[in-house]
Amino acid sequence: MSKLSTAIKLLKENRGEFCASVIQNLGFLFPDKLYLTLLLRCKMGYWIDWKHPKTFSEKLQWLKLFNRKPEYTTMVDKYAVKEYVAKIIGEEYIIPTLGVWDTPEEINWDELPNQFVLKTTHGGGGGGVVICKDKANFDKKAAVEKLSRSLKSCIYQSYREWPYKNVKRRIIAEQYMEDAEGKLNDYKFFCFDGKVEAMFVATERQNEAEDTKFDFFDKQYNHLPFCQGHQNANEIPLKPKRFEKMIQLSELLTISIPQIRVDWYEIENRIYFGELTFFHYGGLVPFEPQEWDYKFGEFISLPK
Repeated sequence: MSKLSTAIKLLKENRGEFCASVIQNLGFLFPDKLYLTLLLRCKMGYWIDWKHPKTFSEKLQWLKLFNRKPEYTTMVDKYAVKEYVAKIIGEEYIIPTLGVWDTPEEINWDELPNQFVLKTTHGGGGGGVVICKDKANFDKKAAVEKLSRSLKSCIYQSYREWPYKNVKRRIIAEQYMEDAEGKLNDYKFFCFDGKVEAMFVATERQNEAEDTKFDFFDKQYNHLPFCQGHQNANEIPLKPKRFEKMIQLSELLTISIPQIRVDWYEIENRIYFGELTFFHYGGLVPFEPQEWDYKFGEFISLPK
């Protein structure tokens, strides 16, 4: 049986994540549209309607194929995006960069402070992030290995997220950030043509004993009754002090973009820009309950 026949057979059997992993391993066989059709079927359990997409997940796949602009590459580059954002809202919202290198071997560890964060510039999520809280006890070898793996990864190949395809692969060091309690909550705003409609708070990210928690809210910070990817926190996270300012800045950064997520941190009453994400979870993680996949889909007006 050929690899393609095997993939189709597994897809018909709907074997979920195992099926998806087979499709991803055979991704080089498929053009983008077919690949995303098969992957969404495995991950989400339904077939995408390319002519009349309705769900948030379907519309994100549509945008991957049909909404490609050169500036999107700059916007997902974790180094280049800083200048892009600073020109729109100001330097005061940018986390200081401590260094930039092409390979882990070039990092000058002696010049870095006791605490810092390393990131690869071309990836999403935490796969390319290394946090150092105490350089004296920091495992440099493990850090180099993780960064090297990340530099070899390719989000475009795995999820066909076009903006990442041509990002220059580098490593940056940033100033370590945390609040007075030693925490760093993420505030992530979903924007649609320059308007915030929803957001979520990621908590417990620096607590190794706990899984990360996601809590979703509407624009008025009313808690929304669904989960995606992670469970809700045991206690609803408090509204950030500068919530309205985060909304204002998010909307300034996202004018004329059909859908994008803007991430922020709040530390000692100051706001810091995190990153821009065009495809939340790649559009490939179920909403629980599923009705919210449709509700978020209604926020997206696809360009003609």
